[in-house]
Amino acid sequence: MGKLRPGGTWVRGGAARSDTARSDTAGRVAGRRVTARRATAAVAAVVVAGGVVFFSQAAGASPKPTIEQVQKQVNALQAQVDQVGQQYVQIGQQVVAAKAQLASVQKQDGTAEALFTAAQSQLRQVAVASFENANQSSIAGLFTTGDPTLVLRQASLLEELGSTHSAQVAKFLGAAQQVAAARQRVANTEVGIQQLQTQLAAKKANLNKLLAAGQAQLESLSLQQQAAVAAAAIGGGSDGITSATYTGPTNTPAGKAVAFAYSKLGTWYLWGGTGPRYDCSGLVQAAWASAGVSIPRVTYAQYAALPHIPKSQLRPGDLVFFEGLGHVGMYVGGGLMIDAPETGKQVRLLPLDSTWYLQNYVGAGRPG
Repeated sequence: MGKLRPGGTWVRGGAARSDTARSDTAGRVAGRRVTARRATAAVAAVVVAGGVVFFSQAAGASPKPTIEQVQKQVNALQAQVDQVGQQYVQIGQQVVAAKAQLASVQKQDGTAEALFTAAQSQLRQVAVASFENANQSSIAGLFTTGDPTLVLRQASLLEELGSTHSAQVAKFLGAAQQVAAARQRVANTEVGIQQLQTQLAAKKANLNKLLAAGQAQLESLSLQQQAAVAAAAIGGGSDGITSATYTGPTNTPAGKAVAFAYSKLGTWYLWGGTGPRYDCSGLVQAAWASAGVSIPRVTYAQYAALPHIPKSQLRPGDLVFFEGLGHVGMYVGGGLMIDAPETGKQVRLLPLDSTWYLQNYVGAGRPG
């Protein structure tokens, strides 16, 4: 057996050695010690170098954001979410309106097509006798084509029919113009719908990106820190109540609107939602619609359409706007409001002057 001495040399057990052997052994040990010291120095250099690199990286890295910084970033992202969400809703409305317009212009196109065909047939019948003295093949083509633009481009050929059939010619050309215009409106509307749908998809993708970024910001914090951030965010953290019974009057439009809003407490938020799940502007619009009062769909239009009310004169049913008009809730009296805050949260009852709402308050409007 042997043992390891301090310094790294191994000593075997057994009989004593001669002086020469001890000398040779000492020489070898000394050589190994020199080699070991060199190796140790090299390792130390690597370790020191690695430490320098590590320290440099640590020193160059961005410090972990504070709760206040994360709160500011989350609120900034929420502002973008609300603004993009309202734009999404607005574009969605435009798509619906454009599709309704498309149905209308398609109907107009069908009517114009029928008039065009009838005028074409009538002129063809009365003009047969004139073919003998006209450029028969060219004019005949105008009586069989289904392309009104071709008729309009070659309208001069119809002059060969003379004044005898001028009324029929005018009717035919007028019908061709109506068809051409209707077809162009259909085409333009279809292009417009496609463009709006592309914008809609882009807004949706942007919303999802913003929501993911906000979630990532929150996940960088501990649960305790997340709770602190949530308390000062939209929705008011633990201040929100998602279940309550309305006991106020319902004999006025405002009372009916407030009762409706109360009935939706606990409903999960859905951006773009108009029922049974809602976004902020969808909820207040539906609440007032239940009372027989029509208001615009998006926050910006709501604020623009309604008379503005000082905060000190708020009454139940008034709409309260926040965050550059990107968000809206309903004041229900007693310093409280009902709000559909954001994705992942439920419709809730909370103080109007909760941190986020107090910091982002813009103004109020009264629908009725």
